[in-house]
Amino acid sequence: MQFLIYILSFPLLWIISILPFRVFYWLSDFVYFIVYYITGYRKKIVRYNLSIALPSFPIEKRLQIEKKFYRHMCDMFLEMIKTMSISSEEMNNRFVITNIELLKEYENKGKSVILLASHYASWEWLLSINESTTFKCYGVYKKVNNKYFDAKVRAIRSKFKSELVTTDKTIALINENENNGIMSLYGLASDQSPQVHKTFHWQKFMGIEVPVHTGAEMLAKKYDLDVLFAQVRKVKRGYYEATFVPISDSPKSIPNYEITDAYLKEVEQQILEAPEYYFWTHKRWKHRKS
Repeated sequence: MQFLIYILSFPLLWIISILPFRVFYWLSDFVYFIVYYITGYRKKIVRYNLSIALPSFPIEKRLQIEKKFYRHMCDMFLEMIKTMSISSEEMNNRFVITNIELLKEYENKGKSVILLASHYASWEWLLSINESTTFKCYGVYKKVNNKYFDAKVRAIRSKFKSELVTTDKTIALINENENNGIMSLYGLASDQSPQVHKTFHWQKFMGIEVPVHTGAEMLAKKYDLDVLFAQVRKVKRGYYEATFVPISDSPKSIPNYEITDAYLKEVEQQILEAPEYYFWTHKRWKHRKS
């Protein structure tokens, strides 16, 4: 059944990917109408998240953010499909790294880097970074249940030569690369909610005390990896800019959880600047301290 669903869906995905951008975004507008007004996909979760994360905002303002978010979500989902056929030239035009020279400085240090990202703006197109660096780039992701779609997602996200690694294999990969002197960049989006029984640290995120992922920080400390944050901004529809922000160049010397807390502050700043581009459908605040 999984294979049947895949072979029936793939031709449609390919057709969508080759549409001219103007038509492509018309389709996104149509998908938005279905998702927001007809199915109401996760609308209760989105409204709950906005209400507790942005309590000072009037209801009318939160409703505006909600609608803008759904439009952006539909754009981003289709943009991932667009990656199937987009050229390197077009990608480099639409996803620009503003301070690539900083990454060159980190390359010259001869150390691997953990690049922390968040579910904000376009983390999908951030995977095109491999074409701008000599680091061997990896993106850590959660495996898709349908094995055929998982393979296709891997292929799409790896188009620009970044490799994907599942969360359960990340430690083994880093251990192997660092032991063999392979200078690498490991991309992780660490702003989702971890399982409570695996939580080592709680911190306020958007004013709410929640459990937070600390795996990236622990890996940085264990293997002495420099830590950067990818601050991604949506310039306009279909165009993004990424700026690298140093978090730590000496993780072993920093008290536990300060790297994680600094990362969360960067994510918060992005959200407050333009909250419509955060991925509000996540159950980010399902575990919280009252």
